[in-house]
Order: sequence, then structure tokens, then C-alpha cells
Amino acid sequence: MSGGSVAIPDDQAFASFKAECLCEEGWNVTYNKSGTTVWIQSLDEEKSLHKIKCRMVCNDVSAETMYDVLHDTEYRRKWDSSVIETFDIGRLTVNTDVGYYSWRCPKPLRNRDVVTLRSWLPIGKDYIIMNYSVKHSKYPPKKDMVRAISVQTGYMIQHQGPNHCVLTYLAQVDPRGSLPKWVVNKSSLFLAPKAMKKINKACLKYSEWKQRHNKAYKPWLFPEQTTLPIIPLCELSIQRADSLENIDESCLAETGERERDSD
Repeated sequence: MSGGSVAIPDDQAFASFKAECLCEEGWNVTYNKSGTTVWIQSLDEEKSLHKIKCRMVCNDVSAETMYDVLHDTEYRRKWDSSVIETFDIGRLTVNTDVGYYSWRCPKPLRNRDVVTLRSWLPIGKDYIIMNYSVKHSKYPPKKDMVRAISVQTGYMIQHQGPNHCVLTYLAQVDPRGSLPKWVVNKSSLFLAPKAMKKINKACLKYSEWKQRHNKAYKPWLFPEQTTLPIIPLCELSIQRADSLENIDESCLAETGERERDSD
């Protein structure tokens, strides 16, 4: 998202995000295997600024289940081994909220976190979830984290049948710092495909897990269930890059430590 003030995405914003998810012109394929494709679009090599897009064909997961899994914060804490902390802060409308997410970066990089405004919209049998970074006075940058910026990040889920969907992940994130080239390469060749497979695996286990964990609670489908406080739009502002610490990690070498994983 661009502009000087925080705005709740409208229909045009969702249409624009969908169009970029579907467009392949100007993107470079870096990975294409087993139904998963990854593209990179370089924006500023010196600052490691780039867009990444991943698309995965899921032959055993419905669009509805995928949508639930991507929304369910409690379940994410179980299956997403990169997450350090994630929680919802408050809501703006029935389909827009603000949340916090921190994650582990490949060693020896410092871990990152974001505060984002997230919106979601069912379009026919398809779904879009997208976010961008905002500032909230009660959630300032932490000393042990690097506050990253989501320029625009999100998912598009395309219904392909009763138990079949296509998931596209599109992200433009400013990591706040000069990252070594191996980080971008590792993201597109290893981390992104692995993350997509992990989402698919999580979807297969969701129904059983949800039956044992507040099975009727889905505020993303039933907004009357939410207990989040309402946040006035005036409490939020755009998170600008120049107000954050810039970290130079460009000379750091990759370690041999294995990625954490969980079943």
C-alpha cells in the first residue's frame, strides 16, 4: 500500500492484488518443482529489496480449509516453526484487523517482527488475505528485533474443486538492512517452497486439530464471534522505512545450522 495515511483496502486494492498474483510478466522463475513455482522480481539489489511470489497446487486441500488455516492464529503457533510470537491487537472493521508477528531468520541474521493491518475478502469461491505495515504506539520496535516493513504481503486462494485449490503467496517486504545475497537465494530456492509445503501439511491436519480446539470459533467467517477491541483508525500511521534502524548484515556468512521443523 502507498500513500500518506492508513487506509482500509477497498475493492480496487483487492483487484490489484489479484492481478499481480496472476501476472507473470517481469518475474523470474527461480524454482519449479512438484506443483510449486517461485518467482523473484528484483527492485533494489544493493538493499536486497525484492518481491517474491510462490504458487502451489494443492490436490488434497479445499480452498475453505486453506482459508481457515491461514487465518487461525492459535493453530499457526502449532505448525509454523519460524514464529516467535503472533497475536491480534484489535479490529477496524468486520474484515480488517491489526496484528503482531515475529519470526526467526536464518542464522546468523537478527530476527524480525512486523505490525500489520490485515484485510480479507471472499470473492466468489476464492479468497484473498493481504496486509501492510502500520505503526501503533503501544507496539514500538523491540531492542532484540529488527522491525521489518511489509509493503504488501498476502495470499490468494483459488477454488479448483471440492478438495483442490491453488495457493499464491505474494510478498514485498523491506527487511530493514542490507542482506547478503545468499539470503535472497535461500529464500527463493529453499525457504519459500518449504514454507508452502508446511502450509499444505498443516491443512491436512487442521480438521482433526480444530475439532479439539474451540471448533466453532472462526471469527474470520463469523465476525460476531470476535472479542477484539475496536481500534480507531487515527491510532495508526504508516510505518516508514526511514524511521527505523537500518542493519548492515551483508557480510554475514551462512551457518550450517539446520532449519527448525515440527510436525
